[in-house]
Amino acid sequence: MFYLASKIFWIFVSPINSLMIAALVGVVLTSTRFARTGRAVAVLAILLLMAAATLPLGDLLIAPLEDRFPPPSPDMAAPDGIIILGGAVNGEASRARGQTIFDEGERMTEAVLLAQRYPKARIIFTGGNGLLALEASTEAPEAKRFLTEFGVDPARITLERKSLNTDENARFTAELVYPGRAQRWLLVTSAYHMTRSMALFEKAEFNVIAYPVAYRTMGAGEHRQWDFDPARNLRTFELAMHEWIGLVAYWVTGRIQHLFPGPADSIA
Repeated sequence: MFYLASKIFWIFVSPINSLMIAALVGVVLTSTRFARTGRAVAVLAILLLMAAATLPLGDLLIAPLEDRFPPPSPDMAAPDGIIILGGAVNGEASRARGQTIFDEGERMTEAVLLAQRYPKARIIFTGGNGLLALEASTEAPEAKRFLTEFGVDPARITLERKSLNTDENARFTAELVYPGRAQRWLLVTSAYHMTRSMALFEKAEFNVIAYPVAYRTMGAGEHRQWDFDPARNLRTFELAMHEWIGLVAYWVTGRIQHLFPGPADSIA
């Protein structure tokens, strides 16, 4: 129920959707006795859309999320397992085209390197459909095919195919592997999504180590680049807002203990 509600909720509170709807409502109002209000609403919505498309607002919002959990030291002790969060592979497109088509493929490419670096570590790929359509997951088997084609022993790979969101990723994966407190697991997901992911996996009593990938910003202390690609700017802005709103929603509903979890809150 929470998953369905969150999907429907996001349709209406998505910043880009909300601004487009506001602009449309404003235009409609211009033909009524509220014409002055309508013009103001339409102009404001259009200006905000232009700002999100042309200014680095998305980078400013997403940078604190990406910098929250640094990657582990290269000389860390070998982990017991590697968890890869879904959202990396477009399962339907991959199946239709006969080749692996990525959404955020860094999760998979880094997982291959980690599997080679730690040859005894178990590998868990966790991710169901993630869509409102009630169809079987195609991402998990495509992810397994990709890993095995790059030399990963399929006996090392476990698929969790039921989860629809990050909360279920954590809980259902815990049910599959029964992680012991002495075990250490690498958690591989996009850097902007790591904060919420770490909190949920730790709540599921996983001793997880963040391994963030797919960065969109240069990092603290680096020169900030201003990207003039409006599609990229809008996408980054939407991702950042989705994650911040997700943190608030998960905190309010008690799914995470801290509004902005960090390494100091880790139980590892």
